[in-house]
Amino acid sequence: MTKTAKKIILKTRKQVFGDMLGNNSSLFNGQGFEFTELREYIYGDDIRKIDWKTTAKLGRPFVKIYKEERELNVVVATMMNGSVEFGTVRQKSELIAEVVSILGFSAIKNSDKFSYMLYADRLYHLSKPTKKLFGVNRAVEEIMKFEAIGKEANFKGFVDTLFARVKKRSLVFIISDFIGDIDLKLLSRKHDIFAVIVRDRFEENPQELGYIQLLDMESSSRFEGNIDGATIKRYREALYQNDNRLYRDFKKNGIRFAKIYTDDEPYIRLIKKMR
Repeated sequence: MTKTAKKIILKTRKQVFGDMLGNNSSLFNGQGFEFTELREYIYGDDIRKIDWKTTAKLGRPFVKIYKEERELNVVVATMMNGSVEFGTVRQKSELIAEVVSILGFSAIKNSDKFSYMLYADRLYHLSKPTKKLFGVNRAVEEIMKFEAIGKEANFKGFVDTLFARVKKRSLVFIISDFIGDIDLKLLSRKHDIFAVIVRDRFEENPQELGYIQLLDMESSSRFEGNIDGATIKRYREALYQNDNRLYRDFKKNGIRFAKIYTDDEPYIRLIKKMR
């Protein structure tokens, strides 16, 4: 295991299992319970469970009663195409590994089953569901040693594989930079989807670079030319259209999402978006 992988595992395990940020049982708070009935409020009940609509209608407080469901099936699926090897603060692939580790340890802490998928131009790894910490360690190790350069994103194959291979209704986290066309409509009808968009700030706000040589990390082709203001403008417009379409599709299909940059603290960002 690499030094970076060990560092990520130690850091995230401390965040999830330690008291550094409180004693929350899981990032997936409220996901594992099913509403059953209403009853009148009793002193000591959790005020967050008050049904305000019923309370207003009947003139006295009522709370929602839940029963615990069976364990969650948490699937963390990563798109590891060549563009994840970019980053000005750290590579996006390293950030992806940290997000996977946080989600994996959170699932296990909550006594849920965790499984992990690594995909790029094709399927490279799909683990069996587990409640063992070793499963998270292995996922981080797989990401950190994966050679993404030269691999193009196959979003259709990615979604089709998830739909075919994940049979049981699951909480599916999809981690990618989401640059390209991805249709999650059918998958969102079968599973509860949470998208994690991983970006570097320079990707969204690039500067003029002048005459330069560049390598396309997906196709491995080389570019030599002038990156001037007009080129940057066309790039920003294309990325804006990509993201505008993406957010519209998320809203239409009821998909929650978080955007995390390479200079962010992912644990804090995920807590803010999932609570």
